[in-house]
Amino acid sequence: MKKRLFAILSSFFLILMSFPVMSSANGWDDPTKPGWGNGSKAKHGWIISKMRHMTLEEKIGQLFVIHMYGKTPTDPDYEDTNISMNRGAKNFKEAIENYHVGGIIYFNWTDNIGTPIDTAQVNALSNGLQEIAMNQRMPIPLFISTDQEGGIVQRITSPGTVFPGNMALGATRSTEYAAQSAAILGKELSSLGINMNFAPVADVNVNPENPVIGVRSFSEDPELVSDLTVAQVQAYEDQNVIPTAKHFPGHGDTNVDSHYGLPIINHDLETLHNIDLKPFKAAIDNGIDAIMTAHIVVPALDDSGLPATLSKPILQGLLREEMGFEGLIVTDSLGMSGANVVEPDRVAIEAFKAGNDILLNPPDVALAYNSMLDAVQSGEISEERVDESVYRILKAKMEKGLFGNSYTDPSEIENIGTEDNLAKAAEIADKSITLVKNENSLLPLKNNKSVFVTGPSAGDPDYLSDLLEDKGYDSSVYATNTSPTASQIAEATERAANADTIIVTSYTANTNSAQQRLVDSIKQTGKPVIVTAMRNPYDIMVFPDVNAYLATYGNRDVSVEALARVLSGEVNPEGKLPVTIPGLYDFGHYLSY
Repeated sequence: MKKRLFAILSSFFLILMSFPVMSSANGWDDPTKPGWGNGSKAKHGWIISKMRHMTLEEKIGQLFVIHMYGKTPTDPDYEDTNISMNRGAKNFKEAIENYHVGGIIYFNWTDNIGTPIDTAQVNALSNGLQEIAMNQRMPIPLFISTDQEGGIVQRITSPGTVFPGNMALGATRSTEYAAQSAAILGKELSSLGINMNFAPVADVNVNPENPVIGVRSFSEDPELVSDLTVAQVQAYEDQNVIPTAKHFPGHGDTNVDSHYGLPIINHDLETLHNIDLKPFKAAIDNGIDAIMTAHIVVPALDDSGLPATLSKPILQGLLREEMGFEGLIVTDSLGMSGANVVEPDRVAIEAFKAGNDILLNPPDVALAYNSMLDAVQSGEISEERVDESVYRILKAKMEKGLFGNSYTDPSEIENIGTEDNLAKAAEIADKSITLVKNENSLLPLKNNKSVFVTGPSAGDPDYLSDLLEDKGYDSSVYATNTSPTASQIAEATERAANADTIIVTSYTANTNSAQQRLVDSIKQTGKPVIVTAMRNPYDIMVFPDVNAYLATYGNRDVSVEALARVLSGEVNPEGKLPVTIPGLYDFGHYLSY
């Protein structure tokens, strides 16, 4: 693979002698304009010509996608924050000018995106950043990216369209729904000037105790994950948004969160190929542009103890050479603990040497950039290796038309959160709710019975109670901490004794002993207990004798609203378990009214 790319690059350097060197006014920044032709040879030549005129500093900058704090390109309110948080610049504008970065990633916690979002502000920020990038000595448009998976990881929220997450899609078994949700998310991202999405999640979740993937995965079934991943990849591509399958080579069987530690996957080669790698291979076969690495150790693939992000055998040997991937390899955030197994000034270097093209979110921008620059200048990393990645980056930007037009018309924000989009999200949520247990036909709720809703505030018992009250039920509510205290358990139990039916909104209770104690205490009242799992469907493992149990796969409003419709009988539950609940319920189990 590497030799082939070098051959291509060398050939085009020779071909360049016959190409005109074009000024910006004559089409230097747009290979689709007259003068370069429409063939792949001409476009490759254009990329090489661009690279010939780039300085080493500009090439190194293209490798980085970073975050900055602020709502505008030069937001004065965040200058001190950016400096104190090792952004290496006071604002976006300085970062682009100082480091020639290849892209930006938006977060809510950096205030690039509000909650709820101001669509005009985000659109203006994206256009402002592209304008700065295109006014540099070497004008190159930016990747503007975010994590818009749907469900629990969704940066663009109301008034944008909020979808149930991947496992909810898995419960519907519908590739059509997967494609429709990605098409809507992609169009709304594009309307905000976001051209790269770090989604879909292609991990196969086979571990009920997985603390970081869980409902972000479509399923435990690699075929279902593959089908839904491919459907979303194609839908994002159709919206001209670069999708990124993650987290290679598969984060689905961990019990450690790589944000805070270094997970080890002990699957053998047969298991890896039959389960973890299948969705990534399907995505590659369907032309995916980018794949994100995982900060996980996989001894069967590399016995060095290094995470996949820093592993040349995994990225070069497996992903490039064996699986034939020719697109962009993107690190997961380099600020995560799982990546920091070498000295801080070596993380970006080792990730790049392993085979990554894009170095995402280094915790110290100046340190990472200067370390990479020093490594090339000292000869540790060859400039030819840098050229390989810069070539891929420019090719992706060219193929998405960013050199022709990197700006987004402000009127495009009218496409966000339309009535049709919201209706589709609600439809998918309705189809995803899974009725797992229903003793004595306890559900749907009877109109003449009082209902008491309790559970962690993360499970949104307040909103569920309000919705039930709006539907005519006599509903009361008491929210607890995620780990309910002894006094909260006592208070909830006392209130539960006065209701006809109790609903507990659990939230990853299968790994939370305090929530288990809450349910056990409430059961002592002798009243019927319904548990609604507001995130992972595995919660019933720790209280299998509750009277009724439903899985929602997420706590977004769209899922809570669907749950209320199912509880009331307005909607008949149709979702099927996309995972096995060990010892209790098989993959595919479901009940209806």
